[in-house]
Amino acid sequence: MASNGRQLKTMNRILKKWKKVPLVIKVSVSYAICNVLQKCLSFITLPLFTRLLTTDQYGQYTVYQSWLGIISIFLTLNLAYGSFSTAMVKYEKDRDGYIASLEGICLVLSTIFLIIYLPFQNYWNRLFQLPSWIILIMVVEIIFSTAFQLWSGKKRFEFKYKSVIGSTFLTAILSPLLAYLLIQVMQQNGYARILGYSCITIAIGGFLFILNLIRGKRFYSSEYWKFALGFNIPLIAYYLSQTIFNQSDRIMISHLCGESEAAMYGVAYNLAMVLTFVLNAINNSYIPWFYGKIKEGRPEDNQTISCGIALILSLMLLCVIWFAPEIIKLMAGENYTPAIPVVAPISMSLLLLFYAQLFINVEFYYEEKKLLVCASIGAAVLNIGLNAILIPIFSFVAAGYTTLASYIVFVICNYFAMRQTMKKRQQKTEMYRLSYLVAILVVFIISSFLGVALYDYFFVRIMIALIILIILICLRNILLGIMKEIKK
Repeated sequence: MASNGRQLKTMNRILKKWKKVPLVIKVSVSYAICNVLQKCLSFITLPLFTRLLTTDQYGQYTVYQSWLGIISIFLTLNLAYGSFSTAMVKYEKDRDGYIASLEGICLVLSTIFLIIYLPFQNYWNRLFQLPSWIILIMVVEIIFSTAFQLWSGKKRFEFKYKSVIGSTFLTAILSPLLAYLLIQVMQQNGYARILGYSCITIAIGGFLFILNLIRGKRFYSSEYWKFALGFNIPLIAYYLSQTIFNQSDRIMISHLCGESEAAMYGVAYNLAMVLTFVLNAINNSYIPWFYGKIKEGRPEDNQTISCGIALILSLMLLCVIWFAPEIIKLMAGENYTPAIPVVAPISMSLLLLFYAQLFINVEFYYEEKKLLVCASIGAAVLNIGLNAILIPIFSFVAAGYTTLASYIVFVICNYFAMRQTMKKRQQKTEMYRLSYLVAILVVFIISSFLGVALYDYFFVRIMIALIILIILICLRNILLGIMKEIKK
């Protein structure tokens, strides 16, 4: 009883402190926790589906997700991003009307897509490697998931986070549950997984789609359409190249090697990119601080912070790379052991993505987007070209290294784009310690390949990891100092 009383008092103290926290911080913390838990649920359910489905069936889901990402660019123009934040300020008094108008644009674009798709569906189905009924479900899912994104985006601006978090959790829990039930009753298990996730998104998104239209009371507004299309269409090349960059590997592997190999690559890619949410969380907090420093005329304050974040992220990624064999076997099973060699190059690409984002942040601050678009298109074309040459020779493992090579080019291009932007704006202060960032990257890549070389020697990896842990403990004061600076 005394223990229960102490727990109750502790909970009351936490609730009282939470009530005193400023609303903006509550929203930020709540969304961050929600995002982490959502990713964790997805990660936890991965072993279930990799064991319920054959590699071919899991490959169908992987291919579906890849095409979903690409086709959604054409059907939505990424209207829930790009212009949306600006519009929420610009049209503050009629946010509902703006959102309803965006749904109108998505409906028109989806109708155009179906007019092109339906008469020649046999041709398109061979390209997509998916049947017509799955493509139709994909279109509906894209429309309704965009409605959810628009609704939740508006809620964020109004600092109303409870309903968004509730609906996100509901989707995250019900989707795998329904997919599991459908796998038990359907013969086509790969499509059952697709259907399970899509149906929940369609149900919740469909309700919000109608709600947005009722509140907005309009399907078309020349002003809103002109603003949204004028803002987002120039960015389509950037959005599309990034999506192709991320998704083309799996599609090309499916065509050149088969759905089973696409599943292998997809599982390894998802595991390697498991820390993406950490990168996004860091960047979302880091950008406002960094932009504030540029505005204050003190961008040099960023030099230590950027290196500190790069160091911490590299250490986290090394944990994934060094113990990739054990993670793959635990999370996906023995059938996916051929995917182990893919984890290292994809994880290395994540650190390079962070470096690229550092340079892109400067380009965005000074509103210089042309060079970014060119760099994105160039890296995407290089990735596709290398895949076309190397995947038939070295199978799906080659796609991991073509991704790494493409990200190296992407980082270099954005570095020079940043330098040109700074020169144009006569910004002479160095915002990053390039020599330190390069040193961290070189040590990280060498350490990564050392881990790969020791994959057959588990106890050797454990001993080296323990030695590194002891060294880090000895250097804890330095690391804690960096963490305090980042926390500020």
